[in-house]
Amino acid sequence: MNYFDTHAHFDGSPLETAAVMKRALDAGVARVVAVGGSTELNVGALAAAAAYPECVRLAIGFDRDQAASASPEGLVETLRLLAEAHAPAAVGEIGLDFHYHPATAEAQRALFRAQLLLADEWRLPVIIHTRDAEEATLQVLDETPWRGEGLRGVVHCFTGDKTFAARLLERSLAISFSGIVTFLNADMLRESAASVPDERLLIETDAPFLAPVPQRGRRNEPAFVVHVVECLAKVRGTTVEHIAAVTSENAVRLFG
Repeated sequence: MNYFDTHAHFDGSPLETAAVMKRALDAGVARVVAVGGSTELNVGALAAAAAYPECVRLAIGFDRDQAASASPEGLVETLRLLAEAHAPAAVGEIGLDFHYHPATAEAQRALFRAQLLLADEWRLPVIIHTRDAEEATLQVLDETPWRGEGLRGVVHCFTGDKTFAARLLERSLAISFSGIVTFLNADMLRESAASVPDERLLIETDAPFLAPVPQRGRRNEPAFVVHVVECLAKVRGTTVEHIAAVTSENAVRLFG
């Protein structure tokens, strides 16, 4: 039985990456998406993908924290240069976060929109972060002038309710659940997890953050994605094997 962790961050340290990947492979995690978000995370993701080309897929992008650091055009040009070093499988993580950064909302929108257009140009899926910005996220997605294959991708580390999940599903997006779904107070999120159809379901760790129960308090890593799978199987009334299989199939279809 294999697992596909669709969202993990790497710090760029070869020794640390090697140790993390060994534990992941030993746990049955056959593939991982190494995800960017900042200059450092993009470099770390690229290094992981280059070191493990058979099992690590690369996603590069600039997240909401970078919106005030440079122009969208400049950051997109940086992504073009990174893509010359290693072909990405996705653009991400990108998106909006008005919880911590409400003052940069307009800059976030501009950066988000620019990277959606880049993904459309490259015909790649997007990995979307959204927090306290549900309506704004949907608005940007709906207003983007798609010219390629249209919107494809995933809302990662989903924490919303069933209503928001349904609105994302209407837009052909996948929904990914992290270790948060295992938390004691996450009843609403578990209801959302039960509502997502098999063909749109993905799993992730968001490593090194958000370690799932029973690993709370530890640095998260892809090997721990098995706990997310176990929780989803229980919530959805099915088996670990089924969740592992359908989420892996969905991830391969999206990221290769």
